[in-house]
Amino acid sequence: MKFDIYVDSSANLTEATIEEYGIKVIPYICTCGEREVICYTGVKSFEEEAKDYYKAMAEGVNVGSSLITKERIIDAMEASLKEGKDVIMVTISAGVSGTHDQAVKASKELKEKYPERKIFIADSANAGYDEGFLAVNAAKLREMGEDIDTCYKWIETNKFRMNSSFTVADLKYLKKGGRISAATAIAGTLLNIKPILWADAGPVAKIGMCGKVKGRKKSIAAIAETYKEKAVFPEAQTVAICHGDCEEDALALAEQLKELGATDITITYFDIVCGTHVGPGSLALFFLGKDRRGDAYAEKAAKSASAIGTAKNKI
Repeated sequence: MKFDIYVDSSANLTEATIEEYGIKVIPYICTCGEREVICYTGVKSFEEEAKDYYKAMAEGVNVGSSLITKERIIDAMEASLKEGKDVIMVTISAGVSGTHDQAVKASKELKEKYPERKIFIADSANAGYDEGFLAVNAAKLREMGEDIDTCYKWIETNKFRMNSSFTVADLKYLKKGGRISAATAIAGTLLNIKPILWADAGPVAKIGMCGKVKGRKKSIAAIAETYKEKAVFPEAQTVAICHGDCEEDALALAEQLKELGATDITITYFDIVCGTHVGPGSLALFFLGKDRRGDAYAEKAAKSASAIGTAKNKI
């Protein structure tokens, strides 16, 4: 490998995927009561750690998260640069976290120290598994012999084709994060209103509300409907369902997706840094779909997607 691919842990990749594609993870550090929680430590599996985290949240334990600092990013990526490798880092959207800005600052310092090396920082324009999908596709291209410039270009061209749709069980976490008002949270709870959220199409993508329904079953159906409307290559791609310790609902969503043509479905826990802000019971779907910015970009993105080769090699 002539270059390494990094992600922050919001990419939500399973340990098996990380190992298979040789992706390097820089983890967020969350707090759960008096305890620090770091994903991907090797002490506990990602899913074990997440399950305990969501259980604690449900029991009322205070949780929190903070961005990944420039210094930690430098420490991680410098190991690759010292080995003579170039680097791509795919980050959570700059509209969601300051981690992207920290990564950009880290790359500037590292470029001064290693001027002969290429260092690319790619804003995923999303959060969660869609960030991971971009890294996995870059790794697939790397395995096919493509250079770092081609991989970075593919990420930048296709990142708005990564679609997400998710809902929450308890509106208080969205209220705490300032995404909805206290009055909306109270009214929504009383009326059993469930929001449908997505990563939007803004130049600095943010998480926003794109709909609302009444009741849990309807919210799951609304997520499946998003897949029906926006997915491309439904039979050939891997889709990911991430949940905040609500596996039964994740399985119910998977069954609806199978009826819509999905054949390769990954189900895992929602990464805890995103989970901190949406809470236990959250349910999210990530997939390759139509360009979120609209038809004006679709043809260009579709041409770039063909670089992966056959349909089975697409996400």
